Amino acid sequence: MRILVSGKGGSGKTTIAALLSIIFSRNGYRVLALDTDSVPNLAQSLGVPPEVIDKIVPLAKNEELVAERTGVRPGEGWGLLFSLTPQVSDIADKYGIKIDDNLSLVVVGSIDVSKEGCLCPAIALAKAFLLHTFLKRREIIIVDSEAGAEVFGRGLAEKFDINLCIAEPTLKSLSIAKKLIDLANQLGIKHNIVVLNKVQDPLHAVQLFNRVFGNSVPYHVVRYDENIVALENRGRGLTSLSIDSIAYRDTHSLFLKLTKLV
Repeated sequence: MRILVSGKGGSGKTTIAALLSIIFSRNGYRVLALDTDSVPNLAQSLGVPPEVIDKIVPLAKNEELVAERTGVRPGEGWGLLFSLTPQVSDIADKYGIKIDDNLSLVVVGSIDVSKEGCLCPAIALAKAFLLHTFLKRREIIIVDSEAGAEVFGRGLAEKFDINLCIAEPTLKSLSIAKKLIDLANQLGIKHNIVVLNKVQDPLHAVQLFNRVFGNSVPYHVVRYDENIVALENRGRGLTSLSIDSIAYRDTHSLFLKLTKLV
């Protein structure tokens, strides 16, 4: 199962991606979580210690690895020949961070060409790794994507089985989510679900959702949970979140829905 977690900035993509990764893992599934955001925070949400996080170099920024696998160092790509099919089959195991027995994290970083400029070898490596992961690895793949629509233009989004579009219960956030769902549908992603996140008034949130989407796409509600804010303020990951907390229970319900889709 390949799950894309998309949405606008600040909607809570990373929180949902982390909670789903944890819940799948605790229920016996092998999970590979991938952080492809330009400002990666999934490691923190998964409870990786700060001293380890400080040493993480995203794949797209790892100059030594890029040079080793593509034959060209980042910044030297224009006008030089470099491999578009680098060896990547060992990257998840070699560079992944083990969260628990079933869950690993790879920080990929952003692979948006317009942002990375001349780092073409790095982009080639990151894209090759993602494609290999989607096509060859037999586990739950959960991707915390870059905020906005960029992920749908990289030639990768169509590889997903499920797109979870995270939206706050506001008209603006839901309107953006609708545009992202439309893009996902154009790419042929089979299952699209809007996750209404940080919801304090479920009835109002659903009314807003129906106003924007009607019955065109299913939704799932994850209520606001002050325990998450408390953990973040203490610098702790969601691995410390009680299974009895509101957000954990609501995300567990989402997990149950997802296991029935594919």
